[in-house]
Amino acid sequence: MYADPTLETKPELLSQRGGAYYSEAAVGLIASLHGSAPEDAVHSVNLRNNGTLPFLADNAVIEVSCRVGSTGPAALPVSPLAPELRGLVAAVSAYEELAVDTALRGGRDRLYRTLLAHPLVGQHDHAEALTDKLLAANAQHLAWAR
Repeated sequence: MYADPTLETKPELLSQRGGAYYSEAAVGLIASLHGSAPEDAVHSVNLRNNGTLPFLADNAVIEVSCRVGSTGPAALPVSPLAPELRGLVAAVSAYEELAVDTALRGGRDRLYRTLLAHPLVGQHDHAEALTDKLLAANAQHLAWAR
């Protein structure tokens, strides 16, 4: 459909899949960053935590509602999370931190600890089996796993 140079309207198929309005959100964010939207425009943005969620590291990346203008995004205040949500968010953030370290430095033990930290894995036997499967399936792409 998109190869058709006469296409002048958004295909209905696009509205039926996930992310149908992502482009509109992206254009609105770009307009705010360039100062061509109202200064009080609010967008969902990924940015450094910097104390927004006090139980996460300042350099953790979070997605929150922000006021966005030509100087960039500023996180809006966030209500405290319930303990079970705080724990889940903290666990996923720790997993992401470990995943980045594993991607950068490699190592079977790092990979195992990363998988063990993931809230959907969290058990030695599962993490051990996943580690072996991931290494076997991807060894050709991982210099440290050969």
